[in-house]
Amino acid sequence: MPELPDIVVYLEALAPRVVGQVLQRLRLPNPFVLRSVAPPPEVLEGIRVTGLQRIGKRIVLAFEHERYLVIHLMVAGRLRWLAAGAKPPPRISLATLEFAHGTLVLTEAGSLRRASLNVVAGASPLAALDPGGLDPLNSDLVSFTARLLNPNATLKRALTDPHRLSGIGNAYSDEILHRAQLSPLALTQRLAPAEIARLHVAVHDVLREWTQRLRAETGDRFPEKVTAFRPQMAVHGRYGQPCPVCAAPVQRIVHAENEINYCARCQTGGRVLADRAMSQLLHDSFPRRIEDLE
Repeated sequence: MPELPDIVVYLEALAPRVVGQVLQRLRLPNPFVLRSVAPPPEVLEGIRVTGLQRIGKRIVLAFEHERYLVIHLMVAGRLRWLAAGAKPPPRISLATLEFAHGTLVLTEAGSLRRASLNVVAGASPLAALDPGGLDPLNSDLVSFTARLLNPNATLKRALTDPHRLSGIGNAYSDEILHRAQLSPLALTQRLAPAEIARLHVAVHDVLREWTQRLRAETGDRFPEKVTAFRPQMAVHGRYGQPCPVCAAPVQRIVHAENEINYCARCQTGGRVLADRAMSQLLHDSFPRRIEDLE
């Protein structure tokens, strides 16, 4: 799922291409991508894009007359920019926004079709789509602590809860917790003040560093390789590979469709966290310490 750094770079790439431009046509090859009923999408045609903003992991195109198009990419949704007249890719194109000099295409790989569009009229309905999470890049330690602690939850869940913090998902939460040297299953209300302060710094540093990396990688082009799995990451998506800090093999916890990656030596004092499926399968053979795997 594209997270805060990816969304920021998308917005920066969109700004010179669509802000100030008139939307000539909005096409919905897959009508189910539209999750709003009123106003109809046609109200955006023939009017100008006046600005862009981020609401959590959503991208908002603001139009004249207080009309908005809200794009939620979810897991597999991506944006593409095509030259004027170019044909969007078949089957995976959910929506196209046609401008005089190019076309913005919302695509989604796979068959689940989770990505969505909402057409909104007015600031209040737009605000209703905001989960209310604190902007992590503009948070001070006091406000960050308040959001983190209440209600009590594991650190992994707290960081990825859009009602607490805005724009952090599975990938960057793994990287943040590794940077802060904290267990993903540590409970927020059991953290010492020094640990919360360390986590706050890690949130700022990891998100800013990755935004800058993606910005440098993209340059003046439109982002094309938006992925949650990058070889430069410390732990996310690197199960079994050496931790860049201590060289211990990266561990994982698999639950439903989600996977938590962490370094047992750096984050949990050497303790291997129980994966429900594997621990039930292996019983007493399940490794409890990182040394058991070496």
